[in-house]
Amino acid sequence: MTTTLSTTAGRHDRPLPSQPEPDPHSGSESASPSTPTDRHLRPLGRVDRLALHLGVALIRWGRRPRVQRPVAAVDWEAVRLVREERERALERQHADLLRYRMTTPYR
Repeated sequence: MTTTLSTTAGRHDRPLPSQPEPDPHSGSESASPSTPTDRHLRPLGRVDRLALHLGVALIRWGRRPRVQRPVAAVDWEAVRLVREERERALERQHADLLRYRMTTPYR
């Protein structure tokens, strides 16, 4: 997946808003209601920069390519047979240990 970012990688500050030119045809230069572009934007602090980098890193991590594991058909019958054979071997080992303990004299 190819993503094109809108800003350069080394840029950490926001651009200053362009000041609108006063309209020469308006009769009065009274204070107009402030618009969002008239406000002064504060510079980015360390916490803001850290949050930005963390967010970008999380997005990149979430979009990383994943290796697709081949889905193998599991032979459940073979798995069951192996498990039963293992249980029988443990039972035989336990019985042999008990038989050994019963036949050897106590020292």
